[in-house]
Amino acid sequence: MKKTGNIRKMIPRLENPVQYTLPLKDILEDHEQVDMNPLVGREIKITFENAIHCVVTGKKIKKAYGEGMSYPAFKTAPQAVESIIRPELSRAHLGEALRDWEWEKKHDLQPHYVYLALTNAVKVGVTRQSHLTSRWMDQGARKSIILAETPYRQLAGLIETDLKQHVTDKTNWRRMLKDERMDVDLAQKKDELAALLPEEYRQYFYADNKITEIEYPVLHYPEKVKSMKLDKVPEIQKKLIGIRGQYLIFEDETVMNVRNHAGYRISVEY
Repeated sequence: MKKTGNIRKMIPRLENPVQYTLPLKDILEDHEQVDMNPLVGREIKITFENAIHCVVTGKKIKKAYGEGMSYPAFKTAPQAVESIIRPELSRAHLGEALRDWEWEKKHDLQPHYVYLALTNAVKVGVTRQSHLTSRWMDQGARKSIILAETPYRQLAGLIETDLKQHVTDKTNWRRMLKDERMDVDLAQKKDELAALLPEEYRQYFYADNKITEIEYPVLHYPEKVKSMKLDKVPEIQKKLIGIRGQYLIFEDETVMNVRNHAGYRISVEY
């Protein structure tokens, strides 16, 4: 079977293991979907069709910025506003916008979580309430726990900024894809970090210590990993041995970050 379209990030569904769907757009319109889990253990072929379309405007571009945007869109579109990467910069709670008031009001003025996720190490992160489990799965977390709940984005960002003095906010993707593990009691770590927060933030502490455990469809993990981009390797024909986060893992220890190819037009054959 062959399906063609413009890549978007895989959509994960929290099951045991995570179920992945790869959406393929016709530029900006919904078009095809590929159920990825049945392909694990099979040879697949991914071919770059030599076209990239901006995920915001649909315009054909030579180089993508951010996650599949043209440079003008990356500099002006609300989807690339600075407070996405640095939530502490959000001003929506003050009635101010960094780029687009309607977009930021919708996305920033809603409950946000500060969480701890265990990939290869413990990391802290922020996400909207509606995106919680998908955020964990996108990062390839094995376990996650909520540390704080805030009424708006900027406040969650301030708590995260404080906690970054003690734990990382980055995922080491190579170690995650080799399934390097730390034995960490997340509930205990949560309590330790919460005790380090300034008094003004402790009212947002999330009392429930439920730990979400996540399994991924991986036959076996590689000992080394080498990342591929379709710009340099326009055709990939290999056995898929696993999916974790937004990465496809192949039998020769190469990996492809699907999210980094947003907007690329490809064909998938299987």
